[in-house]
This record gives sequence, structure tokens and C-alpha cells, in this order.
Amino acid sequence: MKIKSIYSLAWDAPRSRFKTKARRPSWVESGPVANPMTRYPRYAAYRPSWMPTDGEFIVVVEAEDGTRGFAVAVHGKPVAALVDDYLGPRLVGESALAIEKCYDMMVRMCSPFGATGLASYAVSAIDLALWDLKGKLWQKPVYELIGGPARDELFCYSTGGDTDWYMELGFKATKLPCPYGPADGNAGFKRNVELIARTRKSVGDDVELMLDCWMAFDTEYAVKLADALRPFGLKWMEECLRSEDFDAHAELRRRVPWQTLATGEHWYTTYPFQHAVGRKLVDILQPDIQWVGGLTPIIKICAIAEAASVSVIPHGGGNTPYGQHACYAMPAIPWTECFVPTPPGVPPEEAARLPGMATPKGGAMKPGDAPGFGVDIQIDRLPRFFRS
Repeated sequence: MKIKSIYSLAWDAPRSRFKTKARRPSWVESGPVANPMTRYPRYAAYRPSWMPTDGEFIVVVEAEDGTRGFAVAVHGKPVAALVDDYLGPRLVGESALAIEKCYDMMVRMCSPFGATGLASYAVSAIDLALWDLKGKLWQKPVYELIGGPARDELFCYSTGGDTDWYMELGFKATKLPCPYGPADGNAGFKRNVELIARTRKSVGDDVELMLDCWMAFDTEYAVKLADALRPFGLKWMEECLRSEDFDAHAELRRRVPWQTLATGEHWYTTYPFQHAVGRKLVDILQPDIQWVGGLTPIIKICAIAEAASVSVIPHGGGNTPYGQHACYAMPAIPWTECFVPTPPGVPPEEAARLPGMATPKGGAMKPGDAPGFGVDIQIDRLPRFFRS
């Protein structure tokens, strides 16, 4: 079965319309979150003020018999252009089931301008659409195609700043966004420590606690904060440094040998993961399945991790059907991250999500068994992204 066409469709992602009244606004509506732009006052107060605004869209891979697989893609126009004008046409005529070959071709085709960044988002979308297509051709969920369930259900941890709400929902592990970075001086540093101390006291010793630093620190600040937070037993500190600075990662590893370190959501292709594991820079790898290149490199990264006794916990793994299927099937993935999209008091199932996608209950969930990734979007009604 050969690939007949690959193309992008315009799509408006569903928006949440909560039925239940919130007890208070969500943490995302206000307050600082440390990030690489915190040093610039113009953008320091609110991270979304400088983030990319290109929206989501759909990538479709159609086989000769008319069967179509599709996946939600991110970063809009520049990524859709790579799909429609460059990568897609060069895969037409290849076997629709030769996903490993297609992934390898795409990474190699990106060599003239680099397979990372925006190119990796395009590769991810096509790769995921190919897996969805294979599941539909074989009438099996994707997790069955990659080995079947590795566990009875997914252990989910929450991410966000409304910790009391997450405890009420039944999560047994939670990750806080770090509010302040080096640009906020000693006052910000103290508030970071106070936040972790207060949260640990609130959740007790039986709940695992993590800290997401989102590339906001330099090495010195990360070492100082790790030392100050040592009494509170963080399970890990995440993405303390800029993703591309491997020398800084090596120095941080050397200076904080006691602290579990996690990173990788802003690494693309398998190469940085192999580099990090080979040099023992981090303890937990966190690829994002919609960014790193799709499911195919996730499987490779899991093999790299298992060979080195390192865990893989994908970024946002519970917030997409793609991540859910990977987490369900791969033994190297012990936990699933769930960003909680509702403010306190509003059940997570009221939030907008892809049709057919599971949501966590009591800190656990299980993907559905529909063919492919089980996403029920009526793509026949959607227009082409680039209209002639």
C-alpha cells in the first residue's frame, strides 16, 4: 500500500466552555513563570506574551485505497509549508507501512537546513499521521502496533500551580512551575524556596514533588537553588538550562550529583538524547512526541534509555492521544505528565480535548482501543491549509 498524498488542513482547535463555576481563576491567568525571557521586563510578567502564536492544524496521509491517517500539528504556517511543499511530495509513492524508512528519509531531507526546530514539528506530524494510518489499515490501536500495553493503566502526575486542586483530583505526584529566575535577584530566589517549602508542607511526604524551571536558569543559579531545595526531597528538577548548552548540563550534573535531573522537551531527533545518555548528563529524558519527530524517535529514545537504565517521561504525554499511546506501550516510560487544563473546582473532563482522547481520573487513565490514535475529527469538512 503506497502513499497517495500528504497535505495539511486548516483546523480550529476546540475551546473549553466550562459548565461548572470555578472556585478561583487558574494559576495560568496571572503570576510569573521563570523562562528564558525573564531578564527582559517587557516580557517577564507573563510567559505567553512572547510565545509563538501560530495555531494547530491537521496533517493527512492518504493511502492508495483511500484510507487516511491524520495527526494534529503545531506552529501553523511555517510547519504546514514544510509538510505541503517539501516533505510531503517527496514521500508520495513510498510504502505507507514503511514508517521507519519514511522517518529516516524525512530527517535526511532536512539536512540542508537542519532537522531540529520547526522542521522537527513537520516530521512529527507526518510520522504520527503514518502511525494513525497504519492503525486504521490494520484496525488496531497504535499501542498494539508497538508491542501492546506495558501496564494496566497510566500513572499520571499533574503539572501546574493549583496544587490543592490536583490533590483533590487524586494525583499522587505533582510538578510546580518555578516562578522566578536569576533576573529576580535574591528576593525571587527566596520566594522560590518558600513556594517549595509551603507546597511540601501542604502535600506531605507521600506525594512526589517536582519543579519545572523551563530553561530559565544559568548553572550557578541552578546549583544554588538545588542546594537550597535539598531538604524538601524533590523527585526531580526539570529543564534548568537552555536546551542546546550541553557543557552547562555537564557542569550542573557534576555540581549537583544528589539531585535527579530531567530535560529534553526542547531536544529534537534522537541525537541529543544519545549524547546526554552517553555522558550521563541527565536522569530522565523528556521528549515531546509532537516536537521530537513523532512516535518513531520516541521508540528509539526508549531503547537508548533502557540500555543505560534511564527513564523516559515524555513532555505532556497525557495531554495528547499520541503521548498516551506511547506511554501505555513503552516499558521505559513509568509516568505520564498531565497538564491540568481546568481551574479549581472544574472537572478536567469539561476542558476541550481531542474527541476520543482519555482524561485522567484519580491520577490514572487508560487510552481507548479505537483504530489508530482514536481521534474522531471529521476531516472531510476541513479546508486545505493553503487555499489555491
